Parts: sequence; C-alpha cells; structure tokens
Amino acid sequence: MKANSLKVLVLLLTGILISASTPNKNHTEKTKFVVVLDAGHGGKDPGNRGGGFKEKDIALSIILKIGKELEKNNDIKVIYTRDKDEFIPLDTRAKIANDAKADLFVSVHCNAHNSQAYGTETFVLGLHRNQANFEVAKRENSVIFLEEDYQITYDGFDPNSPESYIGMTIMQEEYLDQSILLADFVQKKFTNDLNRSNRGVKQAGFLVLRQTYMPSVLIETGFLTNTSEGKYLNSTNGQTKVAGAIVGAIKDYSHSINLGVLDNLENNAKIEVIAQENKIKEFTDNYEGITFKVQLAASSKKLEPKSSNFKGLTPVFREKEGKLFKYYFGATSSYSQIQSLHEQAKTKGYKTSYLVAFKDGNKITVNDALKSQAK
Repeated sequence: MKANSLKVLVLLLTGILISASTPNKNHTEKTKFVVVLDAGHGGKDPGNRGGGFKEKDIALSIILKIGKELEKNNDIKVIYTRDKDEFIPLDTRAKIANDAKADLFVSVHCNAHNSQAYGTETFVLGLHRNQANFEVAKRENSVIFLEEDYQITYDGFDPNSPESYIGMTIMQEEYLDQSILLADFVQKKFTNDLNRSNRGVKQAGFLVLRQTYMPSVLIETGFLTNTSEGKYLNSTNGQTKVAGAIVGAIKDYSHSINLGVLDNLENNAKIEVIAQENKIKEFTDNYEGITFKVQLAASSKKLEPKSSNFKGLTPVFREKEGKLFKYYFGATSSYSQIQSLHEQAKTKGYKTSYLVAFKDGNKITVNDALKSQAK
C-alpha cells in the first residue's frame, strides 16, 4: 500500500515538474497580434451578383490570400470566420472575434449600385450620414433575414428601418479612433499602391461591426456592377493586388498600434540618444487653447515613457484611454513645431505615427484645430 502511495506521489511530482518546465502555449499565443478575417456572405447567401459575379466567392478568395500572407509573420495569428463556402450568421462572426480576444476584425465585401459607380470605401461603425451609406448598410445587414429567429437574435433590429439604426448601441465607441486609423491605412494603400478611386472612410450601422469588441472595419473593395471593376475583382490578379494592399494596411496598423517594435528596446542595454539639433527654435504660429501631439503608438502594454524606450525621443507622454495606453511625443500649441517633431519621429522609425489635437483636454480633429484662430 505504501509502495503504491509512493508511486502516485512520484508521478504527481513528475507531472508538476514537467508542467513547470513546459512553455505556456496560451501565454505565447496571447503575445501575438490576433487578426480575425471575415469573408462576407457565403453558403445560401451569395451577396450581390453584379456583373454576373458572386460577391461571396470573391470576398472569400481575397480573405484567404490576406490570411496566407499574414500567416508568414510569426508575430501574427490569423483566425477566419469562414474559410470555405458556408453560411455564417452575423452574430456568430462577431462571437468568433470576441472569443479570440482579437486585436483586429477585418470584413471584406464587394459593392453594388444601379449605375457604373466605382471605387473603394472602408466603413467603421457609426450612424450613416447620408442615404448612400444607409443603402450599403441596409444591403449588407439584410442577410439576417436568412437566419432563424433573427428578430430575437438582433433584438427586433430591422435593416430597412432608419429608426433601428438611430437606436443602435455604439458598443465600439472606445475603439473608434483605432478603427478609423486602420480604415485610413486601407484606403491609402488602395489609392497610392493600386491607383484605385478613393471613396473615403465612412461610418454606417453594420450589424457585424456593432457586436465586436475590438477595432473593426468593413471594406468594400469595389463595385461588381461596374464593368471594368467587376472584371478586375473577379480576376486572380485583381484579388491578389487587393489582398496585398489590405495586408500592407494591417501591418502598418499593427506597427503603429501594437508597440511590438518596442519589445526589444526594453531589453536593449544601450540606446544612443542623439542630441536634437535645432531643439530651441522660435515658433510663432500658436493656436490658443490647442495642444498638438504626435501619437507614436497605442497598446494594452504599459511601458515607461522614457527616451530609451522610444529610440531617444523626448518628451514622451503616456495616457490611458479606454483599455489602451497611448504614447505621445511632444506637446505644443504650434502647428509648425509639431510638424517638425512629427518628421523627427518618422526619421526615428515611427513611419505610421500621426498628429492629434486636443482642446481643453478633449481630443478634436486636427482639421478642426487648424480652423481655430491662429494667434
């Protein structure tokens, strides 16, 4: 009896030692940048069929190409809401992203219109400000009519009723800045790299975005109803280029938002702090009551805002906004000075940094800041 008890004790101790010496896989996974890729429509829902094409097939092809490229990066984990032709309810797509505690949710679609309209547009969650945006949201949300008990699942939401959108709870409010940032990266890649017509970053009430709890965008990659654009999107070449642009935007965003580039800096014993030439310079274009800053990055990671952690940049400020820590370089009422600091940040490697503005402690757009009276 004692011998058997001793064997059990030895086995238990061995198991504990093995467990302690084995790397924590879940911990490793959590350090990765998690991207959930959502191919619009699928299965019994073909999406729009402009030009005789099927939106569901094109969206899936583009998503799989995006995923294949992202998976080459060991720091990125890719999750698909669907990787084949199947019907996935909108709330299930959001649940997949929420359960994965994703850093990003990217939904890909193709547009349609009763004209030869063309161009790309990327949406973030919000109330539509014009009829065109409402029509896009209404079309994409109408998929819920194919779901059983959709009235219960979506609390009586009616895609065709403007009142339903007015009453929509904006669950994503704290992620809006990050969603707009990603959307802007996407549109710039389409415009600058592919020479596509830019219809802009827009807001509308998409159900699939409403229920996600992370920065989320819905990308309309072009119009299948446009003769040339439909053929482009249905071609392997077109899909590869569109996917490549979205991959580039996601990478730019992750570098800006995830602070992954800073992980190695914490362990770097010596970082040369280069003296800043022209540090003392007179700037007279002051905007009274306005503070401009350069946003270097944002992350759930709390990092000391010292120069050695930010490639020698100083001063750096850390502020908590929602669930994220945001890291700002500089603080000035001079627009020309903040532009100079922005250039300095970019030469240090912060290529995706951007300007932000505050008035009386509240964030406003830089355009609104510049509209105020210069002193």
